[in-house]
Amino acid sequence: MRVLFVAAELAPFAKVGGLGDVAAALPRALSALGVDVAVAIPKYRGVEEMAQDLTALGSFPVRVGGETRVCQVLQGTLPHSKVPVYFVGHDPYFGRPGVYGEGGSGYPDELERFALLSRAALDLGPAVGWAPDLVHANDWHTALIPAYLRSGTVDLRAKSVLTIHNLAYQGQFPMKRGENLELNERGWQLIQHDDHINLLGGGIRAADWITTVSPSYAAEILTRGEGLEEMLRSRRDQLTGILNGIDTSLWDPSSDPYLWAPYSAADLAGKAVNKRSLQAALGLAPGGVPLVGMVSRLAEQKGFDLVVEGFERMMALGIQFVALGEGDPRYAAFLRETEQRYPGRARALFQFSEEWAHRIEAGSDIFLMPSRFEPCGLNQLYSLRYGTAPVVRATGGLKDTVQECDPGSDCGNGFVFDDYTAEAMLLALGRAVRLWRHHPAAWRRLVERGMSEDHSWEVPARQYYALYERIAARGSSPHRSAPP
Repeated sequence: MRVLFVAAELAPFAKVGGLGDVAAALPRALSALGVDVAVAIPKYRGVEEMAQDLTALGSFPVRVGGETRVCQVLQGTLPHSKVPVYFVGHDPYFGRPGVYGEGGSGYPDELERFALLSRAALDLGPAVGWAPDLVHANDWHTALIPAYLRSGTVDLRAKSVLTIHNLAYQGQFPMKRGENLELNERGWQLIQHDDHINLLGGGIRAADWITTVSPSYAAEILTRGEGLEEMLRSRRDQLTGILNGIDTSLWDPSSDPYLWAPYSAADLAGKAVNKRSLQAALGLAPGGVPLVGMVSRLAEQKGFDLVVEGFERMMALGIQFVALGEGDPRYAAFLRETEQRYPGRARALFQFSEEWAHRIEAGSDIFLMPSRFEPCGLNQLYSLRYGTAPVVRATGGLKDTVQECDPGSDCGNGFVFDDYTAEAMLLALGRAVRLWRHHPAAWRRLVERGMSEDHSWEVPARQYYALYERIAARGSSPHRSAPP
């Protein structure tokens, strides 16, 4: 089976969030299972410096935005694999400093940019000498792919899967902008929603199958679906939640090149070295206090409003706190204030840094994820792998992967709260701090349980492979003449 995986991000070439990690790790795992898989992403600025093995395969025309645009296609290889990567080049759209935008704002022509990617991915077959049986689209940026296929706008006859990584971002635009997408009448019907166009909604209607990144999130969006609940319920028989994995070759504390010292569940001495080194590097006071870390976008979705409300009480638990991330200026300003109020106890790094993300995971004792909603979440999985106990709200993938610690029965791998309130978060964090401080043997067993879990991509990749085969076995399905 030939599968083309299309996404706006792909680590290490272009990564803004978790999508970039998934777009790299899942095709790599599918290839290991024998799937003939390739990846298509834009050729963003800087790709040619990062990908040393690029080969120019040619160019082809793509009609988007009322005119014909020439796209170049270059072939590279996904690191640590033999998976081909097809970089779609069109510098007026993709040769810019950012992936999605600059200065906190998205590019105003993001509709046309990602329409070009979607259409080019379906048209690149003749240039690369390879055509897919199934195209796997991701989030709103490539959700036009199922609509192009279902409506017969393109010549390619392939099945489609759409994975929803975050339903909050839907690709909504004024109706008039839809004229730039070069869809036929059937495709035009698919993307209309109320008085605007909705690319994710069109993909949900048109895809042969829809997946989300955790079973709990798949259930949650049927009733809390950001305005698309009815549409999702109409496709519930073709909706599956498959929990994301993590790339255990990149996230491995025994061999992680970013860490000050390696360690494992059998020998945790290196974790203590990483904590002391993290404290020293960030100007935190040395000593035996629990260190709480966060690596996250600074956004309300990630629970930062709870952190703001409960911060004084958090610090009253006798903790140190370190955060890494970019986002909402309100939360950045708050974190800067906390550094002034709590010198030697609170630090924030306002950037995205792979190096510091790994170091904070390794050096922290506790990892805080109080998300309002979380489709899957990867940091709780990194935390378990690195022996850092997660404190999470029971939502989406956090609910599927973290279970409340019961020291008496030696069960559970973290600390969980249900209500989206600062009080509930503080109670869960307090349970973690007390166990760390007063029951070191139970804490060590908690750490060892988490580190022994398998959250690799092997099981999710097998689930996706089985889904692909199931879709292929259904045979050709007629194009829908109208949205459900």
